[in-house]
Amino acid sequence: MGRKLLLEKAHVEGIRYFDVYRREGGYRSVEKALKTMAPDDITEEVKKSGLRGRGGAGFPTGMKWSFLAKPEGVPRHLVVNADESEPGTFKDRYLMEFLPHLLIEGIIVSSYALGSNTSFIYIRGEYAWIVDILEQAIEEARNNGFLGKNILGSGFDCDIHVQRGAGAYICGEETALLESLEGKRGNPRIKPPFPAVKGVWDRPTVVNNVESIAAVVPIINEGAEEYAKIGVGKSTGTKLISACGNINKPGVYEIDMTISVEEFIYSDEWCGGIAKGKRLKACIPGGSSVPILPANLLLKTAKGEQRMMNYESLSDGGFQTGSMMGSGGFIVFDEDQCVVKHTYTLARFYRHESCGQCSPCREGTGWMEKLLLRLENGQGKMSDIDLLWDIQSKIEGNTICPLGDAAAWPVAAAIRHFRDEFEWHITHPEEAVIRNFGLAHYADERAVVPA
Repeated sequence: MGRKLLLEKAHVEGIRYFDVYRREGGYRSVEKALKTMAPDDITEEVKKSGLRGRGGAGFPTGMKWSFLAKPEGVPRHLVVNADESEPGTFKDRYLMEFLPHLLIEGIIVSSYALGSNTSFIYIRGEYAWIVDILEQAIEEARNNGFLGKNILGSGFDCDIHVQRGAGAYICGEETALLESLEGKRGNPRIKPPFPAVKGVWDRPTVVNNVESIAAVVPIINEGAEEYAKIGVGKSTGTKLISACGNINKPGVYEIDMTISVEEFIYSDEWCGGIAKGKRLKACIPGGSSVPILPANLLLKTAKGEQRMMNYESLSDGGFQTGSMMGSGGFIVFDEDQCVVKHTYTLARFYRHESCGQCSPCREGTGWMEKLLLRLENGQGKMSDIDLLWDIQSKIEGNTICPLGDAAAWPVAAAIRHFRDEFEWHITHPEEAVIRNFGLAHYADERAVVPA
């Protein structure tokens, strides 16, 4: 069993409440930071820890903090992205529901480092019950002197406000989130200027994911060097994985990124193997927007090396033969799953969630949805596959925000790795309509992946 830094106390009875959390060692990092460290020391510790953003992009957190502009007399803000609308991802929900004080502790320390006296948690509208949990935890922290004016006599003031979203995927993009936080329609902004210079209400702002901010607590408690020893290479510390799909033990797992994908899927300690004794066909390892991989490229890289559960190994081979760690939404498909059907489902989602600001995304996502529906219903023709490929290539890289890429990548990867399944839908139209599963040979140990 790997070391747990975030979920170690998750199953302690009553850990949701301040008294129990405090008794179990909670808020030590706030005491250490405010009494013994300068704000810049905390940023340096986060830099040295190698912590990478846990929301999907994997950008170094400490470096992001160091970009924050500090103009004289202008307030700065920390905004926690708790929108978590990436399909297949639910680890932030778990953290906030069971360990709300861990997030609040991380916000206080991070706010001190950034000079933010007013910080925000922007949470997706569907997490209504978690809003109540967070607001109760914030009130408890305030009543015990960890929020409000002059925290622990340090002279540092900090307040946290919870803001509900309205269930828009686009508001997971940081500038769209800031627009929504200001009370406007959640449309992404053109960058530059970046939020670090002009963020919420044109003030310098840092936007970080829930898991990223929670990880600041063990970094300050244990020290950056100890944190960096966990994991491997540039994948330091622990990572929360939302495992779901056709596995025996779906759930949220905290891994140290030194285990292999094969061990993660098949070990009883983690996912417990494929459900109902079936074979592994494919997996989306980092949330719905990252490329799907067939079984043979998931367990081993194109070079034949074992694929590991970390940022570098999952992206080994680029998008030709690899994928991404992303947000850690690990979706497993067994041999009976139809890739065409699931790709259509994702395309429908991204078409619905496009804000419509950029023509390639607004028009292209609709075209992809229509073509995939046609193929799924056995009404497609061979030229549709090439047309799909052409459309996704014209969306990728041509939009203000990454939603266009998120819509294009699943379609590209599905065609790249499962082209003959698409062709089968065209050559066997009647059978494609009757049955909801695709070609099982991709679950064969030595399945050949079409180029």
